[in-house]
Amino acid sequence: MRLLLMSDTHLPRRAKRLPDELLERLPDADVVVHAGDWVDLATLDLLQERSRRLIGVYGNNDGPELRARLPEAAQTELAGVRLGVVHETGPARGREGRCAERFPGLDVLVFGHSHIPWDSMAEGRLRLLNPGSPTDRRRQPYCTFMTAAIEAGRLTAVELHRLPPRR
Repeated sequence: MRLLLMSDTHLPRRAKRLPDELLERLPDADVVVHAGDWVDLATLDLLQERSRRLIGVYGNNDGPELRARLPEAAQTELAGVRLGVVHETGPARGREGRCAERFPGLDVLVFGHSHIPWDSMAEGRLRLLNPGSPTDRRRQPYCTFMTAAIEAGRLTAVELHRLPPRR
């Protein structure tokens, strides 16, 4: 099972559209995950139309229309992997402990908010992933997103993809 992970798209404020490099990966993904701060309904509609399965949550910049269609947090099982999605996890310091306590039944937690890519383990059992932002790099050198796979009930092949600067 192939996963495509993104967060903090902030369209159309930070970019006019999702990057082509990201859109080109949609047909190959079995599951697309968006960890909030969509900002516009058009991006949600686009990903729902083009994705085999979309798991998304709302973020702190998402208005009432998005909040009416998306949960604050989501949890599901994908081929034996218990996956959760939430926008905010708080400060980097202490993140692993807080998330392990808040989400005791998960194997993987995808989050956003900071626009800073993150990949760590909490208590040796919970993988924390932040794909960064494909449209707003903030203080990061690149805009980013992640891909991953699930094989034999395990998350594998987690890869951070750096996007070229927009023209």
